[in-house]
Amino acid sequence: MGGVPALEEPLKKVLGPATAKVMAENLGLHTVGDLLHHYPRRYEERGRLTRLAELPMDEHVTVVAQVADARLHTFASSRAPRGKGQRLEVTITDGSGRLQLVFFGNGVHKPHKDLLPGTRALFAGKVSMFNRRLQLAHPAYELLRGEDAAETVDSWAGALIPIYPATAKLESWKLAKAVQTVLPSAQEAVDPLPDILREGRGLVPLPEALLKIHRPQTPADVEDARSRLKWDEAFVLQVALARRRHADAQLPAVPRRPTPDGILAAFDDRLPFTLTEGQRKVSKEIFDDLAAEHPMHRLLQGEVGSGKTLVALRAMLAVVDAGGQAAMLAPTEVLAQQHHRSVTEMMGDLAQGGMLGGAEHATKVVLLTGSMGAAARRQALLDLATGEAGLVIGTHALIEDKVQFHDLGLVVVDEQHRFGVEQRDALRGKGKQPPHLLVMTATPIPRTVAMTVFGDLETSVLDQLPAGRSPIASHVVPAADKPHFLARAWERVREEVENGHQAYVVCPRIGDEEDDPKSRRKKEEAETADKRPPLAVLEVAEQLAKGPLAGLRVEVLHGRMHPDDKDAVMRRFAAGETHVLVATTVIEVGVNVPNATAMVIMDADRFGVSQLHQLRGRVGRGSAPGLCLLVTDAPEASPARQRLGAVASTLDGFELSRIDLEQRREGDVLGQAQSGARSSLRVLAVIEDEEVIAQAREEAAATVAEDPDLTAHPGLRAALDALLDEDREQYLEKG
Repeated sequence: MGGVPALEEPLKKVLGPATAKVMAENLGLHTVGDLLHHYPRRYEERGRLTRLAELPMDEHVTVVAQVADARLHTFASSRAPRGKGQRLEVTITDGSGRLQLVFFGNGVHKPHKDLLPGTRALFAGKVSMFNRRLQLAHPAYELLRGEDAAETVDSWAGALIPIYPATAKLESWKLAKAVQTVLPSAQEAVDPLPDILREGRGLVPLPEALLKIHRPQTPADVEDARSRLKWDEAFVLQVALARRRHADAQLPAVPRRPTPDGILAAFDDRLPFTLTEGQRKVSKEIFDDLAAEHPMHRLLQGEVGSGKTLVALRAMLAVVDAGGQAAMLAPTEVLAQQHHRSVTEMMGDLAQGGMLGGAEHATKVVLLTGSMGAAARRQALLDLATGEAGLVIGTHALIEDKVQFHDLGLVVVDEQHRFGVEQRDALRGKGKQPPHLLVMTATPIPRTVAMTVFGDLETSVLDQLPAGRSPIASHVVPAADKPHFLARAWERVREEVENGHQAYVVCPRIGDEEDDPKSRRKKEEAETADKRPPLAVLEVAEQLAKGPLAGLRVEVLHGRMHPDDKDAVMRRFAAGETHVLVATTVIEVGVNVPNATAMVIMDADRFGVSQLHQLRGRVGRGSAPGLCLLVTDAPEASPARQRLGAVASTLDGFELSRIDLEQRREGDVLGQAQSGARSSLRVLAVIEDEEVIAQAREEAAATVAEDPDLTAHPGLRAALDALLDEDREQYLEKG
């Protein structure tokens, strides 16, 4: 092969340029190795025919069936006015149902010869409806026929047919044929698992696993292969993360220890409540990390309202005690302003450093956002550069080149999933030495996902709610089936307001998109598809103010408002001057108004599970119980309704995050590698394979501790290089 390892051979050399081009463009497969790692999605037993009775509409399907009859019709059309048009109708059956195949024009000749009654074949195409009957138009087919009938029956019955993830341009059996062509190269696959690990866990060698997954003789072969290939994916990924952790542990950082009588001690003395057991435990983990001589990399995840901000603020004050500065990065201006307000309120005169009336250990807390006036911005930048400000809270305005810190010791990133890795990296680059990093998220992440997605971070979990938080009752409101339920929802909002409380109404859209051609086109498409566009803040607010909520003070809040207007609306709502706030998901994180007790989410089926849980966490933050109503037009039996039912049935965010993930699947666990590349996980399922991932993490840590450069593991090194193409390598580098 001219010196190129067998698995790196380009497909165009082996399969020809035309097939290779389709594989590259549609499935991202470029080399023999790529194709060998394109595993079957499922297997059909040739003896047991696919059930035609269960065909899904509008999906590409592969069926095994027998031709019952075939009829050729002629007809007149604009193309063939003299009645010379031809249509072949073939009926196939599998015992459970019948299906019609149709072929037109010049395309009828070959199937007319091939598809004689009694012929068995594989058929693939998209299921459509014509004259109220299911059909496949111009399906591709492969006859199941050997040299003679007896051989066909013997060789096909009982064998497993691999069904590959396919596309309209590349049917499953064309992929199967291509795989058969390259399968001999599997013998040269270099095994990434260390021998001692593979033998200790009773896993088959990689060449055998590849052979068994593509050409299994029995279901046990498939099981052996999948168990082995899951380990490859879990282990190689965990080694990548373990090497990242190992490299971080080699970086120098300034240890930051709080002084016994500094600003943190003064702050703790003033707290009007005691910390929960969970807050104390997590704070200790963080303070131990801050005292180390290499940078902390910790993920703090906690339920909505579990007091993460307080834990983060205490860590920031510890760093100020130790002579450093701390920065908190928030995803939106509304949230940055909210954090700034709540931090300065919590700190009182401890936040008035350098001012008259400031406490003895006080520092300055500055806000930095993109929409600040020039003078305020200049002053904030000066306070950061001189070290006058110990704490800064801001949006990505903090990352700009102009922003200089005197001595940045800690970066706190709020709502991790909203920030690109580049943004975190740019902020970390502002320290003289790498600063400590604390990442916070209120979206609970199942343990295995945390191990996989944030495997380079140590994890702390806050799962206790502080005393005084009230329960939230959640209900689904089926507006289409039971309109009187929606009328009752608005009555409940009025009742809450009459009892001195406030309410949120959340909508998926703003409603001022008329000027935006893209949104206008989407809206038109929705209307022509007989679907109404999602409900909009501006329209709903107007309807409520004139109708069911007439007489109440209703205001709107959304992302396209001027920052000063947003801030003014939030202040009025927080002060209790506004009864009902109609908003987009701009209120999803961090907005804290303890007097708000009710939330109505319109078109709730258009939001994700985690997002609904986040939104719901905005109510019940005071002593009065919370109420969340999920309004939907989705039909009762639909997956969307089941999803909403799940949200209504539990307040456990970790349980909901599992449901969410099971429905969405994992995507690419390496996060930023979403550039159209296939997921790096093909057989490993993050939720189901919890045990494999946990064991792989331990094995990976041990392997990397013993041999950080993997000198003794060339196969593993090669698998890492294949997994970590340049984009993903950078993603992990920036962590």
